[in-house]
Amino acid sequence: MERPYAVVIGASAGGVQALMELAGGLPAGFPATVLVVQHIGAHPSILPELLASRGPNPARHAADGDLPQPGTIHVAPPDCHMVLEADRIRLVRGPKENHARPAIDPLFRSAACYWGAQTIGVLLSGQLDDGTAGMQAVKACGGFTIVQDPSTATEPEMPRNALNNVAIDLCLPVGEIAAALVSRVAGVSVAGPAAAPAPELVAREVRINQGIDVMDNLLQLGKASGLTCPDCGGSLFELTDARPVRYRCHTGHAYSPRSLEHAQGETVEAALWSSARALQEKEMLLRRLAAVARSSGRSAEAKVGERRADEVREQALKLTRMIEDGAERSA
Repeated sequence: MERPYAVVIGASAGGVQALMELAGGLPAGFPATVLVVQHIGAHPSILPELLASRGPNPARHAADGDLPQPGTIHVAPPDCHMVLEADRIRLVRGPKENHARPAIDPLFRSAACYWGAQTIGVLLSGQLDDGTAGMQAVKACGGFTIVQDPSTATEPEMPRNALNNVAIDLCLPVGEIAAALVSRVAGVSVAGPAAAPAPELVAREVRINQGIDVMDNLLQLGKASGLTCPDCGGSLFELTDARPVRYRCHTGHAYSPRSLEHAQGETVEAALWSSARALQEKEMLLRRLAAVARSSGRSAEAKVGERRADEVREQALKLTRMIEDGAERSA
């Protein structure tokens, strides 16, 4: 069976404008399947309408089981990973990767596994480093890789991380990427799947995304790290052959070091604010008990309660200042 190239595109913060510019540069009837993941979480999205309004090709949110269509831009819907299988698009509401759903890595990895050398990975503006492992998979399976020039990206961190860790084929301003894609695909289709099987790391992670023998595949890929998953609290395994280091838990959550640090920071901040709230509530209780004691003529007991309330109030203020100072340093 003949099939065209699969162009898989990932974007995050600052990526909508880049995607619109890229869509506007593709010719009508672009002879490749285009699949897009933009980090949107569970929020409603009008991205397909925006992309269709800027270019000649139709764009729509993918549905589970869709056939990939050349000349159509398939967009991951909110709160679902979009992956490619042999001849179908699949939507999976599985565990988050890099603290995101939809995430870029699952799409890139699955396209690389099933479409091999007929995969073109494109990474645009964004924070952190989702997409780097996916681009490594595309390269490992013989595909072609393009990143937006970080100096032209609203958020350069995501493309820069890919450049630092993957032998990227082209680094271009977003305005030049569409022409590069047209030149690359040139209307060519090939018969059948990739000649070589995907490397073990790629193939097993694809099976984990599919929910197949998750623990067995994880045990083959890594070893317990002593860290816990910020999303579910399970043990994180460090993937043995992944460079840079990456982590997965037995339920399927996956992290790069940057995304893990970011998720841990959110968890710590939430715990600290919860502690500050608990201290404030303790102060309120102590003052209430002191007021009751004073109204009952137990002035000594009231003074002790008020002193303890003052101490707790100072603790809460110190903790709040520490949290706010940490947030300013991280900004």
